Amino acid sequence: MFGFLSWFSRPRSSHPPRPALSAQWLVVGLGNPGAKYAATRHNIGYMALDVLHPAPLPAVNGIKVTASAVDAVAYARPTTHMNLSGEAVAPLARELGIPPERIIVLHDELDLPPGKVRVRIGGSENGHNGLKSISEHLGTRDYVRARIGIGRPPKGTPVPDWVLAPVDGDVTAQVELAAEAVRLIVAEGISQAQNRIHSR
Repeated sequence: MFGFLSWFSRPRSSHPPRPALSAQWLVVGLGNPGAKYAATRHNIGYMALDVLHPAPLPAVNGIKVTASAVDAVAYARPTTHMNLSGEAVAPLARELGIPPERIIVLHDELDLPPGKVRVRIGGSENGHNGLKSISEHLGTRDYVRARIGIGRPPKGTPVPDWVLAPVDGDVTAQVELAAEAVRLIVAEGISQAQNRIHSR
């Protein structure tokens, strides 16, 4: 009876337990949350992440992100808007103890034509505000990018209007190629991923 009563007297947390995440890589799909943005060019990173991890991602307490870990890889979606992505990515990376060179960010890329995917580590953000936020909050640009081409807008179309407009046609093959790039990076390294993805 004493043990039973003492269990009831224990202090209770007001928050549910945090999902137990353990991983060696962090894969982040960038986009804007909400149905309004789901089919837009800016959300093609989310689309590629859904290929890699089609199941719903649970929330992580205290971090603006949903995430799940499978086979030493954590998959995550910031629940911030795109321009504040670093507020989700940096705290999750710290929580998992993952260094920048093992963070892979899937994102839309204006400087690549639709259909193309390219892999690189570091370098300029090319005006991408989601990447700028991540670089700022990580304190480095030296993380891996899986760049998914959306092309430049036609003359006279502002970039914000272009990235927030729906994707053209069926992007299934392209997001599957981006997902394959991530799998190759994790399994065989960046150079092998570049050799096999950049030829397509």
